Amino acid sequence: MSEKLTAMITPLVRKALPEKRIWDVRSESMSSTFSKRRKAIAEKLGNPKLRKITFKTFRHWKATTKYHKTKDILYVKELLGHKNIKNTLIYTHLVEFEENDQFVVKVAKTLDEFTEFLELGFNYVSDYEGMKVLRKRK
Repeated sequence: MSEKLTAMITPLVRKALPEKRIWDVRSESMSSTFSKRRKAIAEKLGNPKLRKITFKTFRHWKATTKYHKTKDILYVKELLGHKNIKNTLIYTHLVEFEENDQFVVKVAKTLDEFTEFLELGFNYVSDYEGMKVLRKRK
């Protein structure tokens, strides 16, 4: 995490939790610890490609998987905090959609069932004869 990002987050954290600190270390310390752990794991597993993983790699992975799951580039844009959609469009070429996407479909007859399905990650599709139809990608 860069010093600039730390400087931007610190006032927000102190405002929300004035008596507590989230991180009690400097960003250089976190970065060097991450690098050392990454190197040790790469050597232990005999996989030098693991040394190429960075914090930004995790951000790209998260964005790409969210885009694949939702197919909603505006949602991913908001998730990443991008101001310009062009920055978010980078992730669209990384995803190959299967020709036959498969879904699990559920029908909620009561409000409790509907709430339960939403909490399990299902998305509302439509109403049918007074029931709610929901689906989730397999």
